Amino acid sequence: MLSRLFEALYLKVFVNIVIKRAVCTVYIELLSKKNVIKSVEENFDTKFMNEKMLAFISRYTNESPYYYISVLDNSSSQGAIPTCSKNQLGQYHDMTSSEYRCFKEKWSYFTSQSDLYALEKQYKQIGLDFLFSPFVLLANFFKDKIDNHLAMFVLVEENYLSLAIFDNSELLFAKHLDVRNHKDEDAVLAYEEDSSDLNFDLDEGIDLDDITAIDELDTLDDFGNIEDLDSLEEIDEFSESKDLEEEFYQANLNASEQKTSTGINEDYQRFLLIQSSVKRFYADDKYEGTFIESVYIADGCGVSADLKGYLEEEMFLSVYVRKIDLAMQVCEMAKAELNS
Repeated sequence: MLSRLFEALYLKVFVNIVIKRAVCTVYIELLSKKNVIKSVEENFDTKFMNEKMLAFISRYTNESPYYYISVLDNSSSQGAIPTCSKNQLGQYHDMTSSEYRCFKEKWSYFTSQSDLYALEKQYKQIGLDFLFSPFVLLANFFKDKIDNHLAMFVLVEENYLSLAIFDNSELLFAKHLDVRNHKDEDAVLAYEEDSSDLNFDLDEGIDLDDITAIDELDTLDDFGNIEDLDSLEEIDEFSESKDLEEEFYQANLNASEQKTSTGINEDYQRFLLIQSSVKRFYADDKYEGTFIESVYIADGCGVSADLKGYLEEEMFLSVYVRKIDLAMQVCEMAKAELNS
């Protein structure tokens, strides 16, 4: 009781960090009770904590003893599997060098122990309270669709795709894919076969002329708090206005000229990885007779209209795109976690 009274005298400071391809985005909210009295955001030209970033964060954490540091997990060695049973985990992933948590007693998400250790070391000057899985973020962001649809859901970041197929909130299949470095034989083969006779206007997308210490983990306060979905039920679900927002956002998607190091347009590379993942899903006898008709994309990096076009024209999918502010979404999850 006394601690709650003491806590009410201070601001709560939420520091939210998203590591991107070449920058770190730091979004900070200051709350008085439940009201946001200030929010600031800054991008830093680094992928690691440096003096400028530390000084920026400390400017706000010094205002209150109640501050919370959250990071969106960017480990390449992470994923999600459709079980919470310890006896079945090994059928999907070797958990020997991973940490995992169960999500609403339905499915599990995991991440690399070595990457957790590296994050703990990197943020030891300020501490790390919450590390959020992109699969948890995806499940929360599309909760209104996941609970009552059979569909594919994709979180698009600059470097990664987090892809999951849900059937009425039951996870069937998931993949975490590296857009830049993922070696996918099916994707490469598809590119080689399709590059000479694509049905798309090359000016709108692909321009072929341009082709050229683990035991210390216990001190990380809250990997155990990497997301209990029950705590997220306080976050409002999307209303029908979100569907209108999707339509508006899709109508304003800009064509992208970005290329990967291999010369492939980045959105086409994303398409190839999605296509390859769906092929693997269909090849699994467990899902025989299950067909995906829709894909919901959470766009965290500004994809072009090309990606939507590839999925619609090549895979005959109904595609819906919602813009997502990753750092703000991480902040919402941290607040929900704290209030759980």
